[in-house]
Amino acid sequence: MQTILHEADKAQVILPPEMALVCESVGTAKARRDALTLLILGVLAGAFIALGANFMTVVLTGTADLPWGVARLLGGLVFSLGLILVIIGGAELFTGDALMVVAYAGRHITLAALLRAWTLVYIGNIVGALATAGLVFLTGQYGFNNGEVGKTALVLAAAKSALPVVQLFFLAILCNVLVCLAVWMSFGARSATDKILVIVPPVAAFVAAGFEHSIANLYFLPLALAIKAWAGAEFWMAIGQSPETYSALSPANALRNIAVSTIGNLIGGSLMVGAIYWFVYLRRRPT
Repeated sequence: MQTILHEADKAQVILPPEMALVCESVGTAKARRDALTLLILGVLAGAFIALGANFMTVVLTGTADLPWGVARLLGGLVFSLGLILVIIGGAELFTGDALMVVAYAGRHITLAALLRAWTLVYIGNIVGALATAGLVFLTGQYGFNNGEVGKTALVLAAAKSALPVVQLFFLAILCNVLVCLAVWMSFGARSATDKILVIVPPVAAFVAAGFEHSIANLYFLPLALAIKAWAGAEFWMAIGQSPETYSALSPANALRNIAVSTIGNLIGGSLMVGAIYWFVYLRRRPT
């Protein structure tokens, strides 16, 4: 009876060793895609993450009376929309693609192929996130609720811009540990519902904890900079502030944030998730 139950369980669940093989296969397939496909899928992922970030901004607006952690949890739950769209809808996200290191470690792809894929996807993510930020700004959404939505966007981005480099670096490492764990667990899911259920908790956790995601910041920071530079006087009157209130929010600080968080994300996902799981499950596989 126990044998039968064990076999039934195996039929329903993909265990971590099999998930490692799926991750390796997926990484190999990604590296073999043509450049245009990788670029377009990267654009989609950048836009999807930006939509999740926009959702988070709207939901956090008006939550000043909630405990900080509760508000952050709500923001994280809705921000998970971005990764859900990436995984279920099909797109290429630089931070999630850090797991391609599994295919490289198994010698299924070359270092050149890995770097090519990462570069194309990252460029696509930049385009998608920036384009979405531009579109959101043009909608005038920042003026909704008497400018409170725009104020939330400014507060979020200013806090990110003011982070010290070392703190930002480690916040980014931990962020992509959770993102890549979400992607890793999705390899073991058998349905769209299963994938959503394993994606939401790690993503909500990294947002609630205040960790830093480079691709999301490619939306948060440019949108806030656009609001600071081009929002009309009526917006500033509505929120009772001025652009000088957000002195930490500058193009230089935004670029610093993106650069440092990108490096931290890459280390967190590739070394602390991908490389470790390859070492545990695949290193002793016969060649």
